[in-house]
Amino acid sequence: MFCGGQRGPGGGCSSSRRPCVCGVRARRAASARSQDSEFTVLVPAGRAECFFQAAVKNGTMEVEYQVTVWMDMGGLQSRPPTLRIRVEPTEEGDYEICLTTASAASRRRWCSLRSSSKGKARRGGDDEWPAGLEEIDGAFGVQLDDIRESMDSLHKRLERSRQMQTVLRAYEARDRNLLEDNLWRVSFWSCASVLVMLCVALTQVYTVRKLFDDKRRVCT
Repeated sequence: MFCGGQRGPGGGCSSSRRPCVCGVRARRAASARSQDSEFTVLVPAGRAECFFQAAVKNGTMEVEYQVTVWMDMGGLQSRPPTLRIRVEPTEEGDYEICLTTASAASRRRWCSLRSSSKGKARRGGDDEWPAGLEEIDGAFGVQLDDIRESMDSLHKRLERSRQMQTVLRAYEARDRNLLEDNLWRVSFWSCASVLVMLCVALTQVYTVRKLFDDKRRVCT
């Protein structure tokens, strides 16, 4: 599920010799942390655009992409054939995400890409609970584990809501671009139809007048 070309300078991916797919590739790194990325990228015809996403070991990484200009997905390929790819990294590092068109003859595409990476458990730093709270764990009849579970559940729900909003914005951008493209087509063909109708009307008027245009004198 990798790009068929070689990795170019600066982490890019050169043009491949065979159809590429949207996928991820592990890159060893000294450290990685959870983060989200969201942007819109132009994928030229027959070329690939690659990016990197940091991921933690035994965490989860999701990649969502949507073609915002063209309604069909013919110019892009993915395995599995879905708009969302979910990966559970087995090692910590940077993962390469590539978007590419199927062939040089295909059109360029504007794609909305979103990648998110997070760990399954909190580890050190600001995510740790203060040690003093452990002493009053049962003072108020509330377990800290229950609070953690509630906060984790709330965080997951908020994250899911944000993901759905991102997908809806991608659909909105795609529909808007599609409407703008269709508006140009409809306007062009409407003007062409009006011109044809005017030509036909003038031709009919001229033909009818020629039929009844008799200049011969009639003696009475």
